Amino acid sequence: MTVAKIVAAAALAGSMLIAPAAYAACSDTSAGFNAFKKDFAKKAKAAGVGRKGRNALSKANYSNTVIKFDRRQARFFKSAGRSKTNFEKFYAKKTRGLANPTRAQLKKNRKLFNSIEGAYGVQREVLATIWGMETAFGGYTGKIDTISALATLTHDCRRTGLFEPNLMAALKIIDKGWLPASSMRGAGHGELGQTQFMADNYLKYAVDFNNDGRRDLVKSRADALASAANYLRRHGWQPMESYQPGTHNFGVLNSWNESTAYQRTIAKFASSL
Repeated sequence: MTVAKIVAAAALAGSMLIAPAAYAACSDTSAGFNAFKKDFAKKAKAAGVGRKGRNALSKANYSNTVIKFDRRQARFFKSAGRSKTNFEKFYAKKTRGLANPTRAQLKKNRKLFNSIEGAYGVQREVLATIWGMETAFGGYTGKIDTISALATLTHDCRRTGLFEPNLMAALKIIDKGWLPASSMRGAGHGELGQTQFMADNYLKYAVDFNNDGRRDLVKSRADALASAANYLRRHGWQPMESYQPGTHNFGVLNSWNESTAYQRTIAKFASSL
């Protein structure tokens, strides 16, 4: 998620400065971070975020690691889309050693993929490709504290407006009891779970596919894969139609990740399965 389009947005909005309007001034450093958290907590309370969510925000720390990751990813995705040679390097890096494990997961989870295809019309090979590329089938979902990452990026001047709704959404997810703050650890832009949803998309598109009363995209592969399918379907995926470049469904992949290299990689690899 991801999944989903936050990482590639770095390539498109690299020079964008979005100033926050309702809380302490943004900064390119940790200066004013504590004041920012206090002001954001007031805004969160006004938006209905309860004590659990606001308490998680109060414990957030400014992360220089997250800032460095953000800048590095912006350069990487911009470079990947410049030429065919760079795309091939990107594709090779993202799919190296992925074919056999992906086919194994498709076989192992055949009944689950049957159910998801029936419910949403998104092909299993597309979902399995996303699952494998994002987290090695849930094997590695990230170790960075999500609230700290999102608070840092919201406080940062470069793309405050992009991350602010995701910070608010993450606090609401904690309040709803879908995930405890301790389980909200993911990638450098705040992506969560086995298919790397941004918190705002988690709030909007996550589904409880295993019917256990929670929308858990971290531990439940059923919830994670069905939520990815729901996301794509809600963004206009045409059931079981082609997803190759030039088709409508290929365009829908843009909503998952705005990097053309990433979209092409999903389409190319999925069609090889």
